Amino acid sequence: MKIKQSVATRFVTSYQQIETYNHSHIPKAGDVGIFKIIELGRHTSIQGIDKRLQAIFEGDLIMASFANRYATSQFEGYVPSAPQDTYDILGAGGAIGVLKSKNAALKDEEPTKVQLVSYCCNENSTIINTLFYHIERKAYTGTLPGKAKVILSIGATMDSGKTTTAAFTARGLKMGGHRVGFIKLTGTAHTKDKDFVYDCGADFSLDFSDAGFPSTFLCSKETILDIYQTLLMQFNNHAVDYIVMEIADGILQRETDFLIKDQSFMKTIHSTIFSCGDSLSALKGVELLQKIGITPNILSGKFTMSPLLIEEVKAITQVPIFTIEEIMTGNVNNSITGDA
Repeated sequence: MKIKQSVATRFVTSYQQIETYNHSHIPKAGDVGIFKIIELGRHTSIQGIDKRLQAIFEGDLIMASFANRYATSQFEGYVPSAPQDTYDILGAGGAIGVLKSKNAALKDEEPTKVQLVSYCCNENSTIINTLFYHIERKAYTGTLPGKAKVILSIGATMDSGKTTTAAFTARGLKMGGHRVGFIKLTGTAHTKDKDFVYDCGADFSLDFSDAGFPSTFLCSKETILDIYQTLLMQFNNHAVDYIVMEIADGILQRETDFLIKDQSFMKTIHSTIFSCGDSLSALKGVELLQKIGITPNILSGKFTMSPLLIEEVKAITQVPIFTIEEIMTGNVNNSITGDA
């Protein structure tokens, strides 16, 4: 039976399987293994190294990596603190762990269960870990590539419209004649977001998994800042004018919270887009951001689908509001970037 390799492990090209670690090694985020599908549940496919969704069946073998996951509309799960008899697929990109909680919308769905067959090891019989596996880790300095300016896309919550807004911002900037890059700095491995932004016109598109991370949940601030610097340096040969960067989840989530409160990180940010799902999140979100010294350049996101919600928000804030359709035209680029 062929091994179906997940996108989270795409940089692992040579390995040997060793089973003796299965019940003695305490897994760490990024550790790579071969897993057997025991029982299908929520995930009936995984994203492969060619980005295609590969159907999986009971008895199939997959290559995936241990990871934590934070997704308010999906799963909360963790790398266990001891070896387990079975594990759960936490994300279609190849994130493996143990489920802790799930959104009530998934109450009738259980995670797909897998069993560790072996760890994937290098020629020295050391377990392969994907974190900065194939790429040199760059210590954070806040140095930007060339004259690039970073536009930050953050949101009130998961599914507030951050990715769509970021993608259409990239398209609008391209319509304005600029070279544009994209970074998704945090989240759980799956390339659909960075691929969508690329399809919208970005010249070069990256995410945290390009630094070898199957997930960034529970990473230290130092590690995430190093991921940021490592990804920024990949733009040195691309001469972009703007880098649109998304931070996953909402502004109250752990990693998002400590990043936007970090002055050295925010000094690298040229302008900020805040996406919201409703009028109250727009009001309180702007208030929270302003308390830490951030005033968004514009508001957008799901609430702009409703003309009534737009009117509600206009009545409570001076921050300009634009729909994604307006953003993608390029006609509001100066408002987004803050450049005259």
